[in-house]
Amino acid sequence: MNRPLLLPPEQPLAMPEQDFTVDFRDSAAPNQRPKQTVSLWRILAFSPAMVGTGLLTWVMQDWFADGGFSVLEMVLLTLIAFNFFWICFTVSTVLLGLYSLSQRPRVRRLAPARKMKVALLMPIYNEVPWYVLGNAQTMLEELRKRGGAHDYSMFILSDTQDDAIAAQELISVRALHAMMPPGLNLYYRRRDQNTDRKVGNIADWVGRWGGGYEAMLVLDADSLMTGRAIARLANALSRDPGAGLIQSYPQLIGAQSVFGRMQQFASGVHGAALAEGLARWAGHEGNYWGHNAIIRTRAFAACAGLPHLRSRLGGGGKLIMSHDFVEAGLLARAGWSVRFLPHIRGSYEETPPTLIDHIQRDRRWCQGNLQHLKLLRAKGFRAISRFHLLHGAIGYLMAPIWFALLVIWALIGRGEEASVLTYFSESNPLMPSWPDMSETRHVLVILLIYAMLLAPKLLAIAALPLTGSRFADYGGGLRFALSFVSEIILAVLYAPILMVQQMIAVVRTMLGLQRGWAPQARDGGSYNLKTLAICHALETVSGLALWVGILTGMVSLWLLPIALSLVLAVPLSALSGMPLLRHLNGLMGTREVFAEPQITRTARSCRAALKDILDGGSPSRSAAE
Repeated sequence: MNRPLLLPPEQPLAMPEQDFTVDFRDSAAPNQRPKQTVSLWRILAFSPAMVGTGLLTWVMQDWFADGGFSVLEMVLLTLIAFNFFWICFTVSTVLLGLYSLSQRPRVRRLAPARKMKVALLMPIYNEVPWYVLGNAQTMLEELRKRGGAHDYSMFILSDTQDDAIAAQELISVRALHAMMPPGLNLYYRRRDQNTDRKVGNIADWVGRWGGGYEAMLVLDADSLMTGRAIARLANALSRDPGAGLIQSYPQLIGAQSVFGRMQQFASGVHGAALAEGLARWAGHEGNYWGHNAIIRTRAFAACAGLPHLRSRLGGGGKLIMSHDFVEAGLLARAGWSVRFLPHIRGSYEETPPTLIDHIQRDRRWCQGNLQHLKLLRAKGFRAISRFHLLHGAIGYLMAPIWFALLVIWALIGRGEEASVLTYFSESNPLMPSWPDMSETRHVLVILLIYAMLLAPKLLAIAALPLTGSRFADYGGGLRFALSFVSEIILAVLYAPILMVQQMIAVVRTMLGLQRGWAPQARDGGSYNLKTLAICHALETVSGLALWVGILTGMVSLWLLPIALSLVLAVPLSALSGMPLLRHLNGLMGTREVFAEPQITRTARSCRAALKDILDGGSPSRSAAE
């Protein structure tokens, strides 16, 4: 049980479950007309992707046998077109972002922010106590130093089921109370049962204390935000009475492993233009990523209570796992705007340190995102909200589609005479006569697809100066070029492995094998050879099969990079968790690597101080002092 000093008086707020079979409009939501410009942005985002896909399909349709299409040929062409649409859509979104960044924003005089009571919510589940509490202390110290118009309170919402970890959480909170100056509100609540996981954790807070706070800023256990970033989100919500949720763009920090640094570099360098383009075509019907976002508490309570999804066989319902996309859709359905502000800097999170840690997290996300397919016909959802739900699911369904194309391509070989499918001939007219993939026109189309996959990364370089960055921020032009090439090479090597693993995640979800939600490894996972071999058995076998096909002349040489990646899945996975050597520490380094933000240094100090206390020290002074 919590001692009274660790919790404020309760101020209940009702949070009814929503019904997906009926429309809903929140009477408290102000009437808002969508801006006409957002329609233009959406046309500019979707039209090029549709036109490009149509042209590619038209070019490819004569590759196949004369006399009409067979069913298998239609399937193959549909899979290629489907994949190409999403590739084109990413490119058009980045181009929109590039244009948007090139336009100087008009200087507007902003009205003073209206004072709000803001709760910072940090849900945790079996996390390392000194780590998450060190982050919490850092953010509170940031807010104290910055001051501002709003009153902030931090709530540590523990669903920890391990009593030993929970005891350390309580010690850490009490130590922080002893260390922190007056005026900083830090509260701690632990639930005995983690009913409905994070959804239930947040709903419990809303039901008990939500009535006392106009806004809530939801964090993850690895979230770290500067006082300026928090204040900018709070000010934006205060000035926009129609906003139900405002999402920041979290930057990845703290990566020390090869795989983590690759992801951090890709997000920091390539993500800015993509995020800007997404913000443009989403408009006020944006999405929510579950953390580092501020929410109007009463709007969330009135509109975003999540029911359990009914099972097809009747009986008990299923918890909505990836709740954030659905909550954004419910807010938009009820009349509240959901905005995305990619310009806000100082919003940080961490990334899984190894390939296996990434795979484990991805399997959970796959389970949640595929659930969204059941909600596409929910009453009242906006078209863009449905697209967000579909897009999240498609991100995982693309993996088995790509794998199917890989298998078909491998079977095609280098033409009918060299193909393992030589029985698909004129004597069997119901089956296709496969094209020779070595023809010049076919090679050009393949090169076009590769170029489109690479285009967003190349365009991101053009966007860097528009975001206020310089190559000097990344260690200079030469080091940036080396980092850029290294990230591309690693991305190419890991992409086939991730494709196979996402296909496994889809199959596990469809078979009901994916269960559980273990906490993420924060300090770098380490896995033995047996674990690596079991995890990557399918990739290794697939890679060996491709190599046999290539060496015997039955499989196209175009698949050589994929075969190399798959057969090396185990050593590449081992490489993913290795820390960068000291003389390579700047490789794939972002601005935060070469000029570490003050907040990350403070957080590291706070964590160390709390760890010392848990190891037997005493809370004599603040780690930030």
